[in-house]
This record gives sequence, structure tokens and C-alpha cells, in this order.
Amino acid sequence: MPLLSTKNLGSLRARHGRTLRPAHDQLMSLPTMSKPKWHAPWKLKTVICGHSGGVNCCAVEPNNQWFATGSSDQLIRVWDLASRQLKISLSGHKTSVKGIAISPRHPYLFSCSNDNEVKCWDLEYNKVIRHYYGHLSAVNSLALHPTIDLMVTAGRDCTARVWDMRTNVNTHIITGHTKAIASVLCQATDPQIITGSHDSTIRLYDLTAGRSTATLTNHKKAVRALTSHPILNTFVSGSSDNIKQWKSDNGQFIQNLSGHKAIINCLGTNEDGVLVSGADNGSMHLWDWKTGYNFQRLQVPAHPGSMSCEAAIYSITFDHSRSRLTTQADKTIKIYEEVDTKSEPNHPNDFKPEIMKRLKYE
Repeated sequence: MPLLSTKNLGSLRARHGRTLRPAHDQLMSLPTMSKPKWHAPWKLKTVICGHSGGVNCCAVEPNNQWFATGSSDQLIRVWDLASRQLKISLSGHKTSVKGIAISPRHPYLFSCSNDNEVKCWDLEYNKVIRHYYGHLSAVNSLALHPTIDLMVTAGRDCTARVWDMRTNVNTHIITGHTKAIASVLCQATDPQIITGSHDSTIRLYDLTAGRSTATLTNHKKAVRALTSHPILNTFVSGSSDNIKQWKSDNGQFIQNLSGHKAIINCLGTNEDGVLVSGADNGSMHLWDWKTGYNFQRLQVPAHPGSMSCEAAIYSITFDHSRSRLTTQADKTIKIYEEVDTKSEPNHPNDFKPEIMKRLKYE
């Protein structure tokens, strides 16, 4: 007598209220990973030298004419984007410059540093015109609100502070994290502020209500980097355990981007859906934003004369023509560009769809 007769199969169907299908039918009906968009590979184009310390941060001017870098040599240097020539050096911070932002509406550059200070530089006179005092320890990151004259800074004192950039008034103090805040994002829609911390959590804040709307605890390691998509209402967080993608409005988890086995220090993305992660060991992974497909891996070469421990990548920034700028601890700025001779027919993705492990029954 067969183990599962027609009569027994019918009773099982009636008992569970669903149709049992053969294993091969279940396998064929499982969802698969959608085909990723094709992206051209990237290559190293230019190496710029000039800083005498590790380069920690980078920002590109809205008209795409020049960019600024901040370094452990306490200097901010401004470079012409076309010629790669140094335009001016700004001195004023007492220790490493950790963050830079350029206002799209005013001729202002903002910087933060390990000296607990945040400064506003007038680029018409190339001097500091405003100081923002309040942080009790090093300031790790800053971001400008995209539509109103507000700036958010985040630091080692576990707080994020919201400033009126025109009057240097501290309008809000955001608390809740238990360890240093490593990265901060600002967006026009609620939640307007997103912070990532060494306490392994991400917090979303409604600036209008003045409170936290969500705390995301999926990461198990320190969250050192955040970046948001320029068009889609999503953002990505980077940690040594995984790169995770989220919906910006409610913090809903979307997917893991797995495979970059290192301490992720920085993330960057452009409108084409290219996401780049940079790590402590000098490795860079390039991903398709929508599917999470890792289409290229690069090991950034250390500059001659530098030590292997100086290979870390601390900042990734796309300029407004979608070329990429990366900054490293080896005192250089490396510029990467897409390989224009490559196309999808002669350089296809090495894409192998994977069947999802989770079974679905009708």
C-alpha cells in the first residue's frame, strides 16, 4: 500500500484547506530575484595629492565647478573640478575636519571637526563668519536641510543638534542614542532627520513634532554610514554586519545587500541607481540600488609611500555629472569615471538568479 494514497491525499487537502503540489511545481513557482539594471563599470581616472593628512570628507558645489575636501591636517582645500588644480586652502580648525557641506542657496560652506566646533565660511571672502557652539565632544557629521535654512550636526556626545544657519541659534537638541552618532541625513519630507550611531541603531525624527518616530534595531554592529537615493524615497545604512535598505517615510526594511565583508565607512549613490560602499580595508563595492546586485568590486590601490593601514576609504561623493569622487586615508583624492567603451552587449552582468528559500503554499 502506498504511503500517501489518493484517499489520504484528499483528507490532507481537506484538513489543511489548501492544495498540496508536487515538489517540482513548488520549485517552479518560487519567486526569483529580478534582473538588475545594467551599469557601466568604473575605473580610476585621476589621483590628486595636496593634503598632508588623511582625507575625511568631500562635498561638490551645486554648479559642479569645484569641490572641497576636509582632512586630518586641519585644512579645508577647494579644488577646480575640471583642471583638478588647488584653488584655495582654508585654515581655522584645530584638529581633523570630519564633515563638509556646501549651501545650494548661499555662498556658504559649513564644516565640523574633532575640536567640537562647527563653522560657517563665507566663500566670497574666504573666512569664518559664524561659529556654532554647543557640542560637548567631537562633531562627526553634518547635513543641510534641502528646503529651509537649517543645519543638523551630530557628534560623539550622542546628540544631534539642529541650527538656524543664519543666526547660529540651536533650535533643537535630539537625544536618544547611547553612543556616538556617526552619520546624519536631512530630507524635505517627514521624518526630516535620520541618524546612524555606534549603538547599532538608526533613529528617524519628525522635526515638526520634535520627537523620534522610529528606532531601527536590525543592525548588530555600529552604523557608520547613511545615504539616501536622490529620487526614490529610500535610504541605505552601512555597518560591518550588512548594508541594509529602508523606506524613508516609516523605516520599513526592504532588503540586505550582503557581500562586503569589511567595516563600511561611507556610502554614496547617484540618480542612475549606482550605490557605492567604501570600507576600512580599501575595498569598494558597486551595487544596483533596486535589486541589490553587486556588479563590480574594486580594491583601491594605496598611494606610493603610504602604509597599508592608510588604505581606508572615508568618503564617497558623486559630482553632478555622476562621476564619482572618493577620498582616502592615504592623503589623496581619487576620481573614478565610467568606462565609456563598455556596453551591455560586450560587457554583460554576470547575473545568476537565485531562488528564494522561503516556500509559499497556495
